[in-house]
Formats: sequence, C-alpha cells, structure tokens
Amino acid sequence: MNWLNYHHLLYFWTMAREGSISKAANSLHLSQPTISGQLRQLEKSVGSKLYERHGRDLRLTDTGKMVFDYAEEIFSTGQELMERLKGTQPGRNMVFTVGIPDFLPKQVAFRLLEPVFRMPQKIQVICNEGKLSDLLADLALHKADLILSDSPAGSQVSVKAYNHALGECGVSWVATKNIAALLRPGFPNSLAEQPLLLPNQNTVLRRSVEQWLDRQTFEPNVAAEIEDSALLKLLAAEGLGVAPVADSVLQDLEDRYGLHVVGRLNDVAIQFYAISVERKVTHPAVITILDAAKRRLFRHNS
Repeated sequence: MNWLNYHHLLYFWTMAREGSISKAANSLHLSQPTISGQLRQLEKSVGSKLYERHGRDLRLTDTGKMVFDYAEEIFSTGQELMERLKGTQPGRNMVFTVGIPDFLPKQVAFRLLEPVFRMPQKIQVICNEGKLSDLLADLALHKADLILSDSPAGSQVSVKAYNHALGECGVSWVATKNIAALLRPGFPNSLAEQPLLLPNQNTVLRRSVEQWLDRQTFEPNVAAEIEDSALLKLLAAEGLGVAPVADSVLQDLEDRYGLHVVGRLNDVAIQFYAISVERKVTHPAVITILDAAKRRLFRHNS
C-alpha cells in the first residue's frame, strides 16, 4: 500500500492557500528550497503535476485542485479535532465560538445564546460580530463553531457549510407607545408621512420590508438606513421614527425599549439559521441552541 506523506501534503496545502512558495515558506518557517523539494516529492508520489508557473503566479492543475480539496478537508478536520480536544481537557471550560452577522437582531442572538449559559457543563462563550462573508471564512478555518444568521450560507466559502434551520417569524413595525397608538387605527396607510427607520441595503430584513412597501399605495418616507440593529431600535425608542423588527423579540422590545406594535407586515417572514461545518451537529452548545430555538423561539413550517 502506498502511504501519503502528510508533511508533503501540508506544504502543498499551505502553498496553494498562500499563493506562492515564498509565502508558504514564511508561514511554515522553512526555506523556499525545502518547500520546493518537498512539493516535488509529493508530485512524484501522486504521479502527476500539481501546479504550474505562470510568470510569478502558481496555478493548480486539475489534479492539483483535486488534491487541494482533499487536503482542505483533511487539515480542517484535524484542526477541528484539536479544538474539540482542547475543550474537553479536565478542569478547562469548553470553548464555544459563535459568529453573529452585523444586522442579526441582538435580541434574537441573546435568546438563542441564553440557554448555553444555563447548561450544566462549564462553557466559555466567545462572540464575534462582523460581515457574514468574513464569519464564514472563520468558520471554514475552524475559528468558529457556529454562525447565527438570518440568511443561509451559499457559495461564499470553498468548504462545505451546512445550514440548520432554526425556524421563522413574522415582521412588525414598532414605535413608541404614543406613536403606535396614533398610527395603529389607520395602518398601513398611516405610515405614509411617518419617518421610517430601515436596516441597510442588502440585508434580508431590508429586502423583505421593501417588497412589502412596494405593495402599498403610499410613497414611503425613509428617514434613515442603519447598519446596527441596536441603534435602529434606540432611534425608534426616542420617537424618531417607525422601525421593522422580528416578531420573536416583540416582548423584549416592549420591556427594554418601550416599543409597541403599530402593525404587522402581511405575508412577510424571515428565516433564521445556525450554520456549521458539521452535517450532524455534535457540539453540546450547538445542540442546546437548536433544541431551544425549535421548542420556544420560532415557528416552523409543517
């Protein structure tokens, strides 16, 4: 049986990811001749060219692309194993790193994460916020265990990511108690002259709201486009406009911000997902989140 030299495979994988032998040498703290020699040994082992030079660039051959895909899976799995082992050592808290896209409602993130803090085993939770594309890159590199999102992972990353549906909820316009009481009787036409506080473009919630507005007979007055969902709610709480929010957190918004429902957006729903690199979830914290979401936070399609 021919055995693959995994050191050679690691050098090739690093070179392909870094884009050059010199960068791979710096990353691995080895000399360029050493890397080049090991890559030649790997090509000899597999019996085919893995890359070709085009000027200063290195391009993978078809065989090289196939080998890289396997290497990506192998070393990603190895890194995941080390992270799991690190979290299961006696006397150490299990580390749970979760990515939260910028505009995921903070109350939704809170409700999803809250059960993790009540787990019997000790868990250290690390939350990273950012663009979904950046968070997916971290997930691919096993720098995160999970991403909570209102949109599924598509083709943003080169490794497989699995979308675990948490459920869905409707969307409502909210405002201060006095403004909501004033606008509720004539809704939705009562929004005609009202300043609307909307999430930024290219968010799931914004697209859903725009589709609803397109079906109305009035011209919307967009007063602000806000990237941060918490700021959006604070502006609404100060009486500066009417904002769309997920129905699953309406009670929280009333309790914390004094925001009340003006009216619901008919035929509008947003879905929520837990994104992982595991088809079958094994991390205890992820299992807890999925279970809690399905039992009490969102509605589900039959």
